[in-house]
Amino acid sequence: MTTAAAGSPRTYQVRTYGCQMNVHDSERISGLLEQAGYVRLAEADDNPDVVVFNTCAVRENADNRLYGNLGHLRPVKDRHPGMQIAVGGCLAQKDRGDIVRKAPWVDVVFGTHNIGSLPVLLERARHNTAAEVEILESLDVFPSTLPTRRESTYAGWVSISVGCNNTCTFCIVPSLRGKEKDRRPGDVLAEVRALVAEGVLEVTLLGQNVNSYGVEFGDRYAFGKLLRATGEIDGLERVRFTSPHPKDFTDDVIAAMAETPNVCHSLHMPLQSGSDDVLKAMRRSYRSEKYLGIIEKVRAAMPDAAITTDIIVGFPGETEADFERTLDVVRAARFSSAFTFQYSKRPGTPAATMDGQLPKQVVQERYERLIACVEEITWAENKRLVGETVEVLVAVGEGRKDDRTGRLSGRARDGRLVHFATGGPGEPGAAGTVRPGDIVHTTVTYAAPHHLNADGAPLAHRRTRAGDAAEAGRAPRTPGVLLGLPTVGAPAAPPAPTTGCAAH
Repeated sequence: MTTAAAGSPRTYQVRTYGCQMNVHDSERISGLLEQAGYVRLAEADDNPDVVVFNTCAVRENADNRLYGNLGHLRPVKDRHPGMQIAVGGCLAQKDRGDIVRKAPWVDVVFGTHNIGSLPVLLERARHNTAAEVEILESLDVFPSTLPTRRESTYAGWVSISVGCNNTCTFCIVPSLRGKEKDRRPGDVLAEVRALVAEGVLEVTLLGQNVNSYGVEFGDRYAFGKLLRATGEIDGLERVRFTSPHPKDFTDDVIAAMAETPNVCHSLHMPLQSGSDDVLKAMRRSYRSEKYLGIIEKVRAAMPDAAITTDIIVGFPGETEADFERTLDVVRAARFSSAFTFQYSKRPGTPAATMDGQLPKQVVQERYERLIACVEEITWAENKRLVGETVEVLVAVGEGRKDDRTGRLSGRARDGRLVHFATGGPGEPGAAGTVRPGDIVHTTVTYAAPHHLNADGAPLAHRRTRAGDAAEAGRAPRTPGVLLGLPTVGAPAAPPAPTTGCAAH
């Protein structure tokens, strides 16, 4: 195998692990590489010129997963002279030069604070035929100033802040992402408008703790104001946000959610534990009573709200009584979904050295009981929607069995996954006419713990600009400012000369 032919652009792939922040960072990595002249290669093709791993450090097996994948790539690189491997993200920020020591065939290591340096580091590593490791301790430029290759024609992530000022004892993120840095509201809204102009219907406002947005410019009500401002953007049909922190959740945010038509009545609010003693040990500065109080207020303002959460089982020192309190809160909160985790010891976090680390078999048994409790509730909550009409934003990749069942899939306004049948000839949503990004109204006929089915013909089907873009194979791209970064591959064609008429 050889490198890209002289004059032809080099190809790349980005492989992403972890949270929504990482997914969005990968969109920016792709945007940077494409602005620098690289061309994206399909995942099925195992012969890219550049492979970028955007890593996560939250789970215990993150290291093994990365180094296992790097090991698989070594013989591929040996057969492909000139191939480059780059490692970024939270694990790169944590392990730094250890990555090159453990996997000397890696060419570039970059951190969470200097994503924008990647094209330069790749070129420098090629020129010097040596690994480049660059890890900054604070943000170089705010990521949203970088170009972005959006993965979806209909939905987009928009960062309102990066970093976190909390000190949860189980979490390594603050030490890797740094202190919270907030964007100005005008910059956020400008990015949202740019996405809507490209046809995007739904945005998710993204931050490690969106409720503390505004801390940098001294406005504790800034997030509620930002939600209301999105309601004034023509063409924006859905607004979501993740993740809020219960300690910073204020009533004005609930009011903004209820009173702003395009803000979806869905809320993802991490619980982590229902035991006040465990919450204290986790350094989560709220208690179960406050958490349930927020849920009560949300449901009073929005009875149709779907509330999801994160829960950790087996935190050091957790007793059987503590675990039972978590089950009590789950039963009281009536979550529509829950992301459940077995506690994972992460070196560098206070919890990793706490007394009372629990045996694996105890954690596993509690985890299985939690899953059973959550699924009993989510199934019951979903069954309440049978016979109801839901608005579905048609999605890509949400239904793994769609090809076999003849259904399409998407998300209702409350975030629930809906698998729906298409209509017959001449009916709304006729087979072959519904595209990703279109809107379908349909009636729920069956409920499972994690999804809804709608097996009748759709009641209505609205074609959208996002659907037009999906049909044409166009992905939204939002430009950024690159300050003299070099490009690789074939140079862009010069603009055609304009006549006097064309110039006006």
